[in-house]
Amino acid sequence: MSAWCALLSVRPPGLSEAGTRLASVAGRSGRISDDDIALVRERSPIADVVGEHIQLRNAGGGNLKGLCPFHDEKSPSFNVTPARGYYYCFGCAEGGDVITFIRKIDNLTFSEAVERLAQRAGIQLRYEQGGYVPGREQGERVRLIEAHRAAAEFYAERLSGPDAGPGRRFLSERGFERADAEHFGVGYAPNEWEALSRHLMSRGFTSQELIKGGLAREGRRGPVDRFRGRLVWPIRDITGDVIGFGARKLLDSDDGPKYLNTPESPIYHKSSVLYGVDLAKREIARRSQAVIVEGYTDVMACHLAGVPTAVATCGTSFGEEHIKVLRRLLLDQAEFRGEVVFTFDGDSAGQKAALRAFQDEQKFVTQTFVAVQPDGLDPCDLRVKQGDAAVRDLIAGREPLFAFAVRSVLARYDLDTNEGRLAALDAAAPIVASIKDPGLRKAYTVDLDRWIGFMDEGFVIRRVQQTAGRAQESGRGPGGRAQGGPGGRVAAGRQGGRGPAARPDPAGPDPADPAVRLEAEALKLAVQRPALLGPEFDALGPETFTLPEHAALFGVVAAAGGTAAGGPGGREWVDRLLEQTEPGAAGAVPGVDLRSLVTRFAVEAVRADVNVEDRYGAAVLAKIQETAVARAVARLKSRLQRLNPVDEQQEYNRLFGELVALEQQRRVLRERASGA
Repeated sequence: MSAWCALLSVRPPGLSEAGTRLASVAGRSGRISDDDIALVRERSPIADVVGEHIQLRNAGGGNLKGLCPFHDEKSPSFNVTPARGYYYCFGCAEGGDVITFIRKIDNLTFSEAVERLAQRAGIQLRYEQGGYVPGREQGERVRLIEAHRAAAEFYAERLSGPDAGPGRRFLSERGFERADAEHFGVGYAPNEWEALSRHLMSRGFTSQELIKGGLAREGRRGPVDRFRGRLVWPIRDITGDVIGFGARKLLDSDDGPKYLNTPESPIYHKSSVLYGVDLAKREIARRSQAVIVEGYTDVMACHLAGVPTAVATCGTSFGEEHIKVLRRLLLDQAEFRGEVVFTFDGDSAGQKAALRAFQDEQKFVTQTFVAVQPDGLDPCDLRVKQGDAAVRDLIAGREPLFAFAVRSVLARYDLDTNEGRLAALDAAAPIVASIKDPGLRKAYTVDLDRWIGFMDEGFVIRRVQQTAGRAQESGRGPGGRAQGGPGGRVAAGRQGGRGPAARPDPAGPDPADPAVRLEAEALKLAVQRPALLGPEFDALGPETFTLPEHAALFGVVAAAGGTAAGGPGGREWVDRLLEQTEPGAAGAVPGVDLRSLVTRFAVEAVRADVNVEDRYGAAVLAKIQETAVARAVARLKSRLQRLNPVDEQQEYNRLFGELVALEQQRRVLRERASGA
């Protein structure tokens, strides 16, 4: 225990000296300086910020791609373009810059998002129209995050105090040393009514903030600490900010629950929080593996034993919101490349938990497994009794979750009798029938026959098919679950977020038409590489474009000074275009979401290798000009057909001369467009 007494000052991971500046620094008021907003954008690389929430992979053309955090999807359609600082999802049409992303992902106001990014980048913001005014409130989220950071530091420092002996003993008995506690930020809540509350209020936080954040509760004479006489684990969000705590009872005199967690608050939502995800996210992405354990000490044990992909839920069962977090980190696609491993105690409660996990199994695209220690040891106890290698072996010996679920059901029946085998088949058939993949369902049907011992594969297959048929007739999915409920795959682009963009009017131009796609490519170049098009593009006119939104976007480019004013493109040019989409701006069109269209075209990859972009730009411009000339040719031919060459000879000859000139122009453009 002597090593623990040397723990004089523990700073939770991620807390630099600058990061420990707390809310004793007065709040701000007024409008954030435009220069500071620009500086925040500059020092907040969008790939880094977005990459703290989802896994991004190279998509070519300078773009990155991942699973959208704003709607559920099976394959990635969320694109990030670091060079221009924008993102766009082609599934739900959400797009914007780094500030927009933080606003949407954390449900913040614009000012709160800027403040959070400024804090991340170490920028001191300046406020206009009132400036630096002591005592004024900052954004609520920023204040609560700072309060929790201060609380985490307070608890960590108290772990070395004389009254924290039971907490240090608890950790030592479970194989954790001082450095381990420091790495995970473990602390101790003094067995006093107001120790934390007094400390935080002396740092400038109000009692209302402490209560709202779940750090304290209302007492008869003011706030009283929520956690007292307990070992405390800081719970961080995916970016590393402390948003809550989990506390373990240590004293016999404590009549509260064994584990007590922060209640729901503006920054803590237990249904989407995973303990350890801030430490595990990079390894989860690198290894394409996530290990789900049941407790804080299990996460610690797994990480220290060489399983750094372990995370745990916080006071609630594993559910749909947790799945969304993991899918984004795993880049969970149609390929069965990654894996999710559930670990549970070997007792009946653990088996029930595993079967509950089975209900959500098919919301993952990747493979799912279960790892259960036969002697009932959880990863923490297993590490203490058998060492680090035993924890790694537990994960390595994982079993497919479908197989575990079926075997768990069969274990309840006597398979030595015909009656027992038939009852076991009827109990297991709904599980097998609920498997969505036909090939996998057939394979498990064959396994089911072998595990039960019928030795009549056809009979078992028919029984499983009958079960599936009855479930469909009753309007419920196989296994007795309502269709679309737990166990069904989440339809890509249909859950959450804004959903996909509305389908075009069938009476209007078809976006899949080659000419329309060509228009989009030209506008994409105008947004990304305006110098490749120059004055020739600006001379086209809005009538060149068949889709109304394309014509409107051409107007936005014109209002921003045309492609001749865009130079090489980049962030400043995109920002100038976006300014023209604001209500009342020259390029704004009521009823058309031009901001989203600009963002989309700023992110969507150009359909040409960067080495041939010059030739490609000229070819696209020539092709779209040729298309416009072709339409003019068609109109002239139609007019000529309506004229009488004898009675209207002069007009006929004039139009025929124009037609010859246009056809010549068309041939020249066709040659130039050969590279498009």
